[in-house]
Amino acid sequence: MRLDKNHIKERIQDTLMQTLQIYFVETDDPDSLEATMPVGVHNAQTMQVLHGGAPIALAESVAGVGSNLLCNDDEAAYGMQISANHIAKAKMGETVRAKGTIIHKGRSTHVWNIDVVSEQSGKLISSIRITNVVVKKK
Repeated sequence: MRLDKNHIKERIQDTLMQTLQIYFVETDDPDSLEATMPVGVHNAQTMQVLHGGAPIALAESVAGVGSNLLCNDDEAAYGMQISANHIAKAKMGETVRAKGTIIHKGRSTHVWNIDVVSEQSGKLISSIRITNVVVKKK
């Protein structure tokens, strides 16, 4: 998915995405979007592994940006529902990559499947399904 439409780098300044060090990656696939996030003290839990909320925030960021890139200029998308399964842990020093694929692109809802994988081990860390609502801007 192409990112230049919404100037993503500029728009994430001073947001949770910047705090979590989420970086978006352009793909040639119009139905997918990817982002990476390092695992460090900013998103770890007390056992020195990735906090369970961090891959959820990463996935919601991917689905949210992805849906808004797909919206018409008079529309905006917002998160409506999230279902997450954590499969394995990611340790401090690793980087996780989320690949979001849109599986339903309706007029009023978008449904995304996001797999979060460790770039070092290749293991699936989390599998997340997100539904976004598409509304007209006021």
